[in-house]
Amino acid sequence: MSNYENYSSTRGRRLTRRRHDRMVAGVCGGIADHFGIDATVVRLLLVAAVVFGFGTGIVLYVAGWILMPEA
Repeated sequence: MSNYENYSSTRGRRLTRRRHDRMVAGVCGGIADHFGIDATVVRLLLVAAVVFGFGTGIVLYVAGWILMPEA
Protein backbone atom coordinates (compact mmCIF):
# COMPACT_ATOMS: atom_id res chain seq x y z
CA MET A 1 0.00 0.00 0.00
CA SER A 2 1.39 3.38 -0.94
CA ASN A 3 1.54 6.36 1.40
CA TYR A 4 -1.31 8.03 -0.49
CA GLU A 5 -3.62 5.02 -0.01
CA ASN A 6 -2.77 4.85 3.68
CA TYR A 7 -3.44 8.58 4.09
CA SER A 8 -6.76 8.50 2.25
CA SER A 9 -8.07 5.52 4.21
CA THR A 10 -7.31 7.09 7.60
CA ARG A 11 -8.36 10.59 6.57
CA GLY A 12 -12.11 9.86 6.77
CA ARG A 13 -11.86 8.62 10.36
CA ARG A 14 -10.55 11.88 11.80
CA LEU A 15 -12.77 13.42 14.49
CA THR A 16 -13.52 16.99 13.40
CA ARG A 17 -16.28 19.54 13.91
CA ARG A 18 -18.56 19.88 10.88
CA ARG A 19 -19.61 23.05 9.12
CA HIS A 20 -22.49 21.50 7.18
CA ASP A 21 -24.26 19.81 10.12
CA ARG A 22 -24.04 22.33 12.91
CA MET A 23 -26.42 23.98 15.30
CA VAL A 24 -23.90 25.70 17.58
CA ALA A 25 -20.31 24.63 16.92
CA GLY A 26 -20.59 21.39 14.93
CA VAL A 27 -19.38 19.09 17.72
CA CYS A 28 -22.40 16.75 17.64
CA GLY A 29 -22.35 16.65 13.82
CA GLY A 30 -18.67 15.73 13.83
CA ILE A 31 -19.17 12.98 16.40
CA ALA A 32 -22.13 11.63 14.43
CA ASP A 33 -20.12 11.59 11.18
CA HIS A 34 -17.20 9.87 12.90
CA PHE A 35 -19.34 7.07 14.31
CA GLY A 36 -21.72 6.86 11.34
CA ILE A 37 -24.92 7.70 13.23
CA ASP A 38 -27.53 10.43 12.95
CA ALA A 39 -26.62 13.77 14.51
CA THR A 40 -30.02 13.95 16.20
CA VAL A 41 -29.14 10.87 18.27
CA VAL A 42 -25.91 12.50 19.44
CA ARG A 43 -27.75 15.71 20.29
CA LEU A 44 -30.35 13.80 22.33
CA LEU A 45 -27.58 11.98 24.20
CA LEU A 46 -25.95 15.33 24.92
CA VAL A 47 -29.21 16.74 26.30
CA ALA A 48 -29.57 13.64 28.49
CA ALA A 49 -26.00 14.14 29.74
CA VAL A 50 -26.79 17.75 30.62
CA VAL A 51 -30.03 16.91 32.42
CA PHE A 52 -29.10 13.65 34.15
CA GLY A 53 -25.37 14.26 34.48
CA PHE A 54 -25.71 17.54 36.38
CA GLY A 55 -24.16 19.61 33.58
CA THR A 56 -21.50 17.12 32.52
CA GLY A 57 -22.73 17.40 28.92
CA ILE A 58 -21.95 21.11 28.87
CA VAL A 59 -18.37 20.45 29.96
CA LEU A 60 -17.97 17.71 27.33
CA TYR A 61 -19.41 19.93 24.59
CA VAL A 62 -17.13 22.86 25.44
CA ALA A 63 -14.13 20.49 25.57
CA GLY A 64 -15.07 19.16 22.13
CA TRP A 65 -15.49 22.70 20.83
CA ILE A 66 -12.00 23.60 22.00
CA LEU A 67 -10.17 20.36 21.16
CA MET A 68 -11.77 19.25 17.88
CA PRO A 69 -10.47 20.95 14.73
CA GLU A 70 -13.02 22.32 12.28
CA ALA A 71 -13.40 20.48 8.97
